[in-house]
Parts: sequence; structure tokens; C-alpha cells
Amino acid sequence: MSRYSELRFRAVTTLQRRVVNPLSVRLPLQCLLETTGRTSGLPRRTPIGGRRTGDAFWIVSEFGEKAQYVRNIQADPRVRVRIGRRWHTGTARLLPQDDPRARLRTLPRLNSVAVRVVGTNLLTVRIDLDD
Repeated sequence: MSRYSELRFRAVTTLQRRVVNPLSVRLPLQCLLETTGRTSGLPRRTPIGGRRTGDAFWIVSEFGEKAQYVRNIQADPRVRVRIGRRWHTGTARLLPQDDPRARLRTLPRLNSVAVRVVGTNLLTVRIDLDD
């Protein structure tokens, strides 16, 4: 990762962690991804922008495998997703072979623009929903 990409990663993740995420998780219609912390074993909730298509929920991680929720998925792929006001259980799968830029064109526009602008290593994630 270039020095510029590393600085952008640090700036964006600090802003997300300290400002955006604490506010977003309180919004009743914000989609949330709940993973299990790979070290703590505690539930970790992350606001996400994605879309349900049939029995799958699709998201694109802007920082690929550096994202904490992606690292948690690698340790334990069992997740929960809040879509609207309802929680769904599922199994997350990282899809490095998928074209994340093409995938972003199928996801909510505002989030997709933000991911393209700040992202340095896009990675598609599919969550196969149990219910």
C-alpha cells in the first residue's frame, strides 16, 4: 500500500470510528453488520451500505482485508445483518474474484459513491442469509 493510501486509510477509518459509526448505528433504518470480534469474542456492529438480492445481502468493503469487520469475518463468517428494523442471520463470504466496481453499480448510490471515493482496496462481500 502506498504512503498516500495508508494516510487516507488512517484518516477515513479514524473519522468513521469516532464520528460516523457512533451516529449511524443509532439510526433506525441504517443497515448494520454484526460480526464477532476475533479477539474479544464480543459482538461488533458496523454501519454498512448494501442491498438484499433474494437470499443474499451484498456489500463492498472500501479497504478490503484491512477492514476490521472483514478481519472478523475471516475469523468467524457467521454474522447478523439488520435490514430495516429486522435482524437476519447469515454466513459471510469474501469474493476477491468478483468485480467490486461493477458490484457497486448495483448497490445504493450514495454509499457506492463514498466507497469509490475513499476506497483503496475494494472487496466484495456476499452474505448468504439463513432466513
